[in-house]
Amino acid sequence: MKALYRDRRLYLLALPGILFFIIFKYVPMWGITISFQEFSPYVGFLDSPWVGLEHFKRFFNNPDFLIIFRNTLAINVLSLVLYFPLPIILSLMLNEVRNKAYKRTIQTIIYMPHFLSWVIIAGITFLLLSHSEGIVNKLLVSMGFNGIDFLTNPNYFWLLLTVQSIWKDAGWGTILFLAAMSNVDPQLYEAAKMDGAGKFRQMWHITLPGIRSVIIILLILRLGHIMDVGFEQVYLMMNGAVSEVADVFDTYVFRTGIKQGQFSYSTAIGLFKSVVGLVLVIVANKLSKRLGEDGVY
Repeated sequence: MKALYRDRRLYLLALPGILFFIIFKYVPMWGITISFQEFSPYVGFLDSPWVGLEHFKRFFNNPDFLIIFRNTLAINVLSLVLYFPLPIILSLMLNEVRNKAYKRTIQTIIYMPHFLSWVIIAGITFLLLSHSEGIVNKLLVSMGFNGIDFLTNPNYFWLLLTVQSIWKDAGWGTILFLAAMSNVDPQLYEAAKMDGAGKFRQMWHITLPGIRSVIIILLILRLGHIMDVGFEQVYLMMNGAVSEVADVFDTYVFRTGIKQGQFSYSTAIGLFKSVVGLVLVIVANKLSKRLGEDGVY
């Protein structure tokens, strides 16, 4: 209590954030219970009959389960492999820019797409890649090539989503890495120069080890969202031709939970996603600690 009174101003400063998490994160967890009920909004939580694990059994036995699990995992793994390293690479490149005005200009340009909504990005994608009216296909046809079905070919869909994510958020993702790089001791670079190390050697042996803890923490947190693709992006880009590879957990929950009113069933799916993310975070955190890192907790 003495420590609480001593730091009362700090707790008061943190109070809005604490209230936010309590009201919008912890209190809604009560809704998890409906995944074990045949919930009806007319009778409420307390009077809805309990059905145990029936909704989970139904979901796992559904032929759509393997399809949406494959699609969700494939999109996230592709994003993890192609997208996650790019902010690190961009940060390393920006960290070597010595002209401050030029550096700030580049940062502003690569940050801007983050503030665009997925609706705008989907519209830009259609303008660029549409088979009949898209700028890219018009250029290909003008050069004597055949047009490419970027938007309706299932083979391109996962990569298309990844490229969109890279264009939108890779620049924004550099903020944390650049902040971490600013804390690296400059004397280490001077000592490396004295030893004859070039820029690449300095980045490899000083900069990257200096931000390794940040990279590992962000990677662990990223694994926690391995079952989340992003409903808005997928929903906007989905069409009948690519539905087989575009249907993910988020769109399936929207279709069954919102459109069909199967609240308990869709909540069970959401709980499954959360459990998978939690397990991955715990496992990745333990592995990071075994490798000598601090981890998330």
